[in-house]
Amino acid sequence: TGFTMEGFPSFGAWVTYALGSENQDLPAFVAINDPRGLARSGKNNFGNGFLPAAFQGTDFNAKNPPANLRRPKGYSAADDRATAEYLKRLNGKHLDRYPGDADLAARIASYELAGQMQVSVPDMMDLSGEPESIHKEYGTDTGTELKREYAKNCILARKLLEKGVRVVQLFNGSDPAGGNGITNWDSHSKISETHAMQAEIMDQPTAALIHDMKRRGMLDDTLVVWATEFGRMPFLQGNGTGRDHNPDAFTCFLAGAGVKKGHSYGTSDRFGAKAEKDPTSVYDFNATILHLLGLDHERLSYYHNGLERRLTNVHGHVIRDVLA
Repeated sequence: TGFTMEGFPSFGAWVTYALGSENQDLPAFVAINDPRGLARSGKNNFGNGFLPAAFQGTDFNAKNPPANLRRPKGYSAADDRATAEYLKRLNGKHLDRYPGDADLAARIASYELAGQMQVSVPDMMDLSGEPESIHKEYGTDTGTELKREYAKNCILARKLLEKGVRVVQLFNGSDPAGGNGITNWDSHSKISETHAMQAEIMDQPTAALIHDMKRRGMLDDTLVVWATEFGRMPFLQGNGTGRDHNPDAFTCFLAGAGVKKGHSYGTSDRFGAKAEKDPTSVYDFNATILHLLGLDHERLSYYHNGLERRLTNVHGHVIRDVLA
């Protein structure tokens, strides 16, 4: 969202608000959550904030498809269509009485999309049609169960992008935190052990996803953003086995459309404690991503509570050194 407070639109919500959807059968914005659960702050990570509700992300993953898409037993396709049409008429009459109700408009749109998803999603969720070489490349049948599930999520992400989903947000790590480094990367203890475990989950599938997208030509017009909210301190905590949060120096990377290949921007001090050369704010980062998507971060705004709100607030500049 670019803000520490809740209630602001997520990045994906801003992008779908600006660019809309490229298909009628799937959501424009999908959040693929970790099989362990939602990340810290839950649905705020892919929420619409003060934007119309239609722009919130739809969350599911390879293990847990969207709920309630299958018809109840004994309920025919004709029954389903008749019910949907009846609801559409009722909601339409209600919308006529309360024009401009964004929540109601979003609900009507969600019913219509759900009908399309009854056909499109089962095929999307079925990974059995992927060649054995793809499963081997991503690692869906090797390593821990968490690694296998994350690998399946990566394949699902690629399939969604191929079908024209505008934004796919892929999570690694979940809440609750607690600093044990088991559910996520928040290793306040046993960092060597727990980071090795988390890296084993992420490394092969993430690399495979980028390589697979490149091989298919998808990186020509798709931007991959690998990011985190902060790094770790360069020294151990008092317990001698973990490291505290470090918001002043950490790494993100971009790959794909419009980005220089093999280019590094910015450096930290020799301890890795603080950004030293070309420090980058979250506003600069988001402004650059929006630019790569063809959007001007200073013009993308939404009027809310007397202000023209922006993803980049009143800050940010495009980091042109990373542009191809």
